[in-house]
Amino acid sequence: MGDGPTPAVRDGSYRELARQVREAGHLDRRLGFYWGTFATLLAALAGLVAAMVHVGDSWWQLVLAGGLGLVLTQFGFLGHDAAHHQVFASPRANDRAARVLAGAFTGLSHAWWTGKHDRHHVSPNREGHDPDIGPGVIAFTPAAAEGRSSGAPGWFQRHQGWLFFPLLTLEGAHLHLASLRALTRRGTLRRNGVDLAVVAVRLGGYVAALLLLLPPLKALCFVAVQLAVLGVCLGGSFAPNHKGMPILPRSTTIEFLPRQVLMSRNVRGGRVVDLAMGGLNYQIEHHLFPRMPRPNLRRAQPLVREHCRAHGIPYTELGLLASYAVVVDYLNHVGLRARGPFECPLAADLRSPVTASKR
Repeated sequence: MGDGPTPAVRDGSYRELARQVREAGHLDRRLGFYWGTFATLLAALAGLVAAMVHVGDSWWQLVLAGGLGLVLTQFGFLGHDAAHHQVFASPRANDRAARVLAGAFTGLSHAWWTGKHDRHHVSPNREGHDPDIGPGVIAFTPAAAEGRSSGAPGWFQRHQGWLFFPLLTLEGAHLHLASLRALTRRGTLRRNGVDLAVVAVRLGGYVAALLLLLPPLKALCFVAVQLAVLGVCLGGSFAPNHKGMPILPRSTTIEFLPRQVLMSRNVRGGRVVDLAMGGLNYQIEHHLFPRMPRPNLRRAQPLVREHCRAHGIPYTELGLLASYAVVVDYLNHVGLRARGPFECPLAADLRSPVTASKR
């Protein structure tokens, strides 16, 4: 991340950038893009359903299952955009669209995902605050890796970078289970009743339709392939954005702009990567302006990059394969290096008593 002198970063720096972005029109709504994308995905989904009925009792259905996983991933990206209020001017319209896109199409809980994702946006890569680096099967921080140095846990930790992407084949199933657990937790049923109904009807109807069309074994294999593709596509889009970037201690506070830029990584690759990652490859711009419509992120990038250069804030951007290589290397060495290669001197210098700016 560089060892140069630390610049003076103030809240006014972000306000100036926000003014430039707003005057350039990058926060304007892009309804044509979103309605066009939604119509294209509906047509693709209808085509897949028609093909499934036509193919019938055949193992070729597994190819269609992979295609369905790709289409549902794109619906998930649309749900993400609506949850961030990128689509409509009305917050209520965005929330309703997000609930339909996430629940009725992708089968995930809008309420569960929004709460989790909002905490990530407020404090990316901050221990004890960002749920995306919390303890789990994969240790994302040295603290989470403690106690895993020997035996089978030690072997797993030393190889978890290589195992991370194969494990993503289980992420689709995990997301569905996590949604259902959150929606059925004691004391949440009344608050999440609508979400639970939408998700339950979607998942139950999906399984019932497959069992009407296919024998149980083929239906099970169809679900497994579809969930594996969904998990790899979603996880492969989220992983390069923050993994291997600086980890902030629980008590550290940094102003908004450097907090979002230093902990995020953009991924180069052109329009193909834009489509495959749902615009999340512009992670820096997305974290700085969560309500910016997806197609405007690419347009705002030159402004953001130049602003960071002028204020001496490191702006990290890699190719897709290079970013995956960083993720693998970082995860294989979590807790094993005396000083991790991703510790950031600038982040260290910007820690308390600098106060985190309000969003």
